Amino acid sequence: MTTHPEDTFDLHVGRDSAGDGHIRVAGDLDWETADELTRAARDLLHAGPAPGRLRVACAGLTMCDSMGLAALLMIRRDAAAVGTALHLDDQPPVLRRLLEITGTAYLFGGSALGEERPDADEWQASDNYSSARPSQAPPRQ
Repeated sequence: MTTHPEDTFDLHVGRDSAGDGHIRVAGDLDWETADELTRAARDLLHAGPAPGRLRVACAGLTMCDSMGLAALLMIRRDAAAVGTALHLDDQPPVLRRLLEITGTAYLFGGSALGEERPDADEWQASDNYSSARPSQAPPRQ
């Protein structure tokens, strides 16, 4: 199978010096990758003390389907259960539109793609949470 750069799902998870959790997502968030994001977020939320905030950087997100949205809603529920605020930052138009159409935009704090975040911190992704793999989607014609 030939893969294209846009067929790659990439996930990096880490904490910053303040203990806030960060997840950087790139590629398609869909039925194949939603569980991977959900597991990574749950691991971060339940490892040691729960982070005060969980920031998901979405600038590299190329697509989000209903399973991707379901994963984000599950992560929000899990974060709320441990007292963690969830922010979807750098929301590309494809994600912003999905959230607006489904009436769920108000559930996720964060910023649209290109907006500045005043509290943006540098963080180092943990090697044990990094994932980059080709998707299993059929090749594009």
